[in-house]
Amino acid sequence: MESGSYSSEPSTTISRSSPTSQELRRQRQILIGIIVAIVLLVVLVVTAIVYLLQPATPTDRIRDIFIIFMALESLVLGLVLVILIVQLARLINLLQNEIKPILDSTNETVSTLRGTTEFLSNNLVEPVLKMNEYFAGIQQALKMIGLVRGKKK
Repeated sequence: MESGSYSSEPSTTISRSSPTSQELRRQRQILIGIIVAIVLLVVLVVTAIVYLLQPATPTDRIRDIFIIFMALESLVLGLVLVILIVQLARLINLLQNEIKPILDSTNETVSTLRGTTEFLSNNLVEPVLKMNEYFAGIQQALKMIGLVRGKKK
């Protein structure tokens, strides 16, 4: 006896709505890393404040190092801005030279399809509908005359 709705094979579909254990572990590791980074940053700031409040601290050297650090940071930001501008130019080039022709081709295809459906509507569907109308009219006229009997429902 074989049941048509029962299958002894296990289901091979995987539900993607719930995260897997690897994804949960990875998210947990990322969260722990962020928390450790924040704690280290707070400890570093507190240590720097305590060190700078000491009376014998050479703040002029720290100031000079900080100025050098800020100059290096501005160089890095300038480089990042140049890379951003180059990537933006590449994106604009992609949109103009690759995406726009695809859209133009799609518009042309849609207009051709529109013309084809209009042609089929005018030359195939309308004549068939008119023929069916005439046939129904003739059938009704024959029923009224009594030459054809009506269908029983």
